[in-house]
Amino acid sequence: MMDSKFHALPPLKRLRLLQQKEKEKEKEKEKEQVQEHHLDGPITSTCLPAKKRKESREPAIAAASVGLCRLPAKKRREDKAELEEEEQKEKENGASVVNGSGQTFVETGREEGEEEEEDDGIECAVCQSTDGDPSDPIVFCDGCDLMVHATCYGNPLVKGVPEGDWFCNQCLGSHSSQNKKNPKAFSCCLCPNTGGAMKPTEDGRWAHIVCALLVPEVFFKDPEGRDGVDRSKVPLRRWKEKCYVCKSSNGCAIDCSEPKCPLAFHVTCGLREELCIEYREGRNKGGIVAGFCMNHTQLWKKQQQTGKFKIVTRDDDKRQ
Repeated sequence: MMDSKFHALPPLKRLRLLQQKEKEKEKEKEKEQVQEHHLDGPITSTCLPAKKRKESREPAIAAASVGLCRLPAKKRREDKAELEEEEQKEKENGASVVNGSGQTFVETGREEGEEEEEDDGIECAVCQSTDGDPSDPIVFCDGCDLMVHATCYGNPLVKGVPEGDWFCNQCLGSHSSQNKKNPKAFSCCLCPNTGGAMKPTEDGRWAHIVCALLVPEVFFKDPEGRDGVDRSKVPLRRWKEKCYVCKSSNGCAIDCSEPKCPLAFHVTCGLREELCIEYREGRNKGGIVAGFCMNHTQLWKKQQQTGKFKIVTRDDDKRQ
């Protein structure tokens, strides 16, 4: 009955009815697919027909998140702060950095290093300080590049820094024929270490200025000019003491100021090991020297605020 009516229609109406039936069949199939996926799992845009899929408004973010999840667990970066921290570490360590145009730059960090090297290059050979000011400048010897504060070295710098060339006592003394023949002429008589700022002694030897300052029984005939080093009052036992740092008995060693501590050391050996050695003006124009071995230096630093430490005065040490 239906077929006879269908064939009785004009050709154009028959075509429209066929197209309508096809569309109805497609809709039924879509409903069946939606019901099946609803039972199996969540519906995604890929499950829908092409016309019904909803494109994301932020495709770049979606693509990035998908790519992140596909990475192995160890390579996923979920924290932006951690990523920025790693990039900062790479820059500090001199790692290469690639910019947006693909060019590679290497961060070397040389600028800070160069500034530190410039600051560390100038140091007084007596007090080991890098500080200097117009009233007490660090002066360079034009013969050996010795660096000293004017007040640390004494004469002639303490009277005024010369405008022209200045040569230290060792450079001036090296021109004598006697010192040219004797290569050991400029070795310090108070310690076995070479180099540094030295002045001649009253008995024709040489001594480091810092050794003359910190060995208790040694003094300058001219304290302000630091000339005329007199070592005649150094007790014999100091010349026999063995330095616990360099294991040598050459020169004279000072005792650790901690009571009953048997250790002794050369002044320059102690300064090189950063032991605590201090010089202070005492009563009756006497000098007080305090020096400690490594163990008691650490203890002294802890007790410095309380004043619970003992120092050795020049007048108190009467052992021979």
